[in-house]
Amino acid sequence: MPAIIRSFLKCTKGATAIEYALIASLISISIVAGATAIGGSLNDKFTEVNDGL
Repeated sequence: MPAIIRSFLKCTKGATAIEYALIASLISISIVAGATAIGGSLNDKFTEVNDGL
Protein backbone atom coordinates (compact mmCIF):
# COMPACT_ATOMS: atom_id res chain seq x y z
CA MET A 1 0.00 0.00 0.00
CA PRO A 2 2.73 2.58 0.73
CA ALA A 3 4.12 2.04 -2.79
CA ILE A 4 0.77 3.05 -4.28
CA ILE A 5 0.66 6.19 -2.16
CA ARG A 6 4.23 7.09 -3.12
CA SER A 7 3.51 6.66 -6.83
CA PHE A 8 0.36 8.77 -6.45
CA LEU A 9 2.30 11.59 -4.79
CA LYS A 10 5.01 11.50 -7.49
CA CYS A 11 2.52 11.90 -10.34
CA THR A 12 2.52 15.48 -11.66
CA LYS A 13 0.24 15.10 -14.69
CA GLY A 14 -2.80 16.27 -12.75
CA ALA A 15 -0.99 19.30 -11.36
CA THR A 16 0.10 20.35 -14.83
CA ALA A 17 -3.44 20.02 -16.16
CA ILE A 18 -4.75 22.15 -13.30
CA GLU A 19 -2.11 24.80 -13.96
CA TYR A 20 -3.05 24.98 -17.64
CA ALA A 21 -6.74 25.19 -16.72
CA LEU A 22 -6.04 28.08 -14.34
CA ILE A 23 -4.04 29.94 -16.98
CA ALA A 24 -6.79 29.41 -19.57
CA SER A 25 -9.46 30.63 -17.16
CA LEU A 26 -7.46 33.76 -16.30
CA ILE A 27 -7.00 34.54 -19.99
CA SER A 28 -10.73 34.03 -20.59
CA ILE A 29 -11.67 36.30 -17.69
CA SER A 30 -9.29 38.97 -19.00
CA ILE A 31 -10.82 38.82 -22.48
CA VAL A 32 -14.37 39.06 -21.13
CA ALA A 33 -13.45 41.94 -18.81
CA GLY A 34 -11.73 43.81 -21.64
CA ALA A 35 -14.63 43.29 -24.03
CA THR A 36 -17.07 44.47 -21.39
CA ALA A 37 -14.99 47.56 -20.65
CA ILE A 38 -14.76 48.71 -24.27
CA GLY A 39 -18.15 47.37 -25.36
CA GLY A 40 -20.13 50.42 -24.28
CA SER A 41 -17.90 52.98 -25.95
CA LEU A 42 -17.68 50.89 -29.10
CA ASN A 43 -21.46 50.66 -29.23
CA ASP A 44 -21.67 54.45 -28.92
CA LYS A 45 -19.27 54.87 -31.86
CA PHE A 46 -21.30 52.52 -34.04
CA THR A 47 -24.45 54.44 -33.12
CA GLU A 48 -22.79 57.71 -34.15
CA VAL A 49 -21.76 56.21 -37.49
CA ASN A 50 -25.24 54.80 -38.02
CA ASP A 51 -26.85 58.15 -37.26
CA GLY A 52 -24.43 59.86 -39.65
CA LEU A 53 -25.45 57.59 -42.49
